[in-house]
Amino acid sequence: MLALGAAGCAAMPGGGRVTSVKAQERSEQADESYVRVIPVTPQNNWSAKDIVSGFLAASASFDDDHKVAKEYLANANGWRPGPRPSVAVLADRPVPKVIGSGDQVTVRVTGYQLGIITPDGQYTAFPKSVQADYQVTRNAQHQWRISALPDTLGQTMLLTKNDVEQVFRTFNLYYFAPDRHTLVPNGVFLPLVNREDLPQRVVQAVIAGPTSWLRGAVQSYFPHGTRLLGLTQDKDVVTVDLSKDAADGDVGRMSAQLAWSLGPLSEIKQWRLRIEGRGIVTPPGKSQIQTLRDWQANTPDGPTSDDHRVYAIGAAGHLSTVRNNFPIPVTTRAPGRILRPAVSPDLREAAGLSPDAKQLLVTAMTSNAVPRVLRTAQDPEGRFTPPCWDRNGTLWTVETSPGKSMLWKQDPGKPMKQVAHWGLDGREIYALQVARDGVRVAVIAKIDGRKQVQIGRIAKNGDQVDAGSFVPVSSELTETDDLAWRDYDTLAVLGRKSDNTQVLPYLMPVDGSAVTSLGVGSLGEPVSITATPNAPVLIGTKNSGQSLVCRQSAFRDRDSEWACSIPGSDPTYAY
Repeated sequence: MLALGAAGCAAMPGGGRVTSVKAQERSEQADESYVRVIPVTPQNNWSAKDIVSGFLAASASFDDDHKVAKEYLANANGWRPGPRPSVAVLADRPVPKVIGSGDQVTVRVTGYQLGIITPDGQYTAFPKSVQADYQVTRNAQHQWRISALPDTLGQTMLLTKNDVEQVFRTFNLYYFAPDRHTLVPNGVFLPLVNREDLPQRVVQAVIAGPTSWLRGAVQSYFPHGTRLLGLTQDKDVVTVDLSKDAADGDVGRMSAQLAWSLGPLSEIKQWRLRIEGRGIVTPPGKSQIQTLRDWQANTPDGPTSDDHRVYAIGAAGHLSTVRNNFPIPVTTRAPGRILRPAVSPDLREAAGLSPDAKQLLVTAMTSNAVPRVLRTAQDPEGRFTPPCWDRNGTLWTVETSPGKSMLWKQDPGKPMKQVAHWGLDGREIYALQVARDGVRVAVIAKIDGRKQVQIGRIAKNGDQVDAGSFVPVSSELTETDDLAWRDYDTLAVLGRKSDNTQVLPYLMPVDGSAVTSLGVGSLGEPVSITATPNAPVLIGTKNSGQSLVCRQSAFRDRDSEWACSIPGSDPTYAY
């Protein structure tokens, strides 16, 4: 341990790791080793620079309210990060530099911040350079201690990406969409102090309500004031005992929120809900014992089937349905007039763009249909993003030009209407896709000269719609060209990791977890991407002047090879 010197900590296995996985895939999850950070206490012969390095490393240990990290402070009373602190996530451990001499010096650390974690667990990508000055003083025993923390940080902790990966776990907490049936995931980062306490921490986090980002767009059915009285486990059955305040809530919906939030915990196979020690029978007609299977109807991905209908623009320019890897025309009267199609949930209409993207078009899904113009861009430099439909049959698109944008929607049977409250009206937008839960929306926006993925929420109050609270999802890709919702937890994106690399497909978790590559093999030049739950990701590519649609040979294997055998472009799944 002492040999670690200023590294300040060691690590050793401390239990099984819990990862953020889709609740319906519990049978496929695997518990990895949980690496517990064992911090090193300050040593008598350490320099001022060693003390700051040791403090930063020891901050990654949440044991006993950061007991060891506080030993590096001359007065620990002023530092109270708490069990869920604000965290600045750095790319690497910063290198301290000593400024001054004598018995009091300044130790300056500089680093590159990737993002921040707020006290409610919300991660936001926020790349920037950071600088912090620590005042370090020699005490009566001639030992260096930190006498003053940086004013710029307040109670914010500086942790590296590796620290966060070791100490925090990403969890989806679940709340209800306005339809009162569909659950919406709220990804949070929770410090993992003790593996045995994790179920209790998850339940407490659910009861506390959604993060500030999602608040106002979803509803929790735990009444205000509800507390967790206790959580006990007998073999594989967990009993969740809530305070009497919960008696005023909707027991069924509270149970659904708990079932989905606790779903990734492999040690919980069955559970029961009690209020002030009294058993609750739910769902109706069932015993007190519940499983996640009882609440599958509330899945955030909504109703799905094995009949995944694929559409594309065929080689002759017709909107086509793809069967047995071959496009069969659906409309034949206006070849080449409509591109980047999206098909309505009832399969009656398709929307798309004109070849110059300056017109939003819609067409009936019949052979003799001719596309009609819904709207033409008003700005000479204006264009539309590829349209999308949500589960309620509402059509969405963004009209954009350099430095500004407008969000448009068309509800079934009504004219197009501009959304009054649009959080990115001062940004140029390249793509927009509404999640199947109807609450979250992913976009590609031009931020500081880069095309960046951001995610926002759609809040409704009567006829008023507010699409805002956009936050960056990840800073790992320098540019992103197109995106689609693969499922409620993950985006499929086309982008590049650096300016001089090729555009490739990636999977981007919306909770801020690491971006991973998708598939292997040649793709030519990827142009567009589409996805839907439990189906292959499809990519429209250009290869030697020919347009082809590619899909993975085994889509459940993230690293399986791409097969590019469908003649056509602009693939899309019917909702």
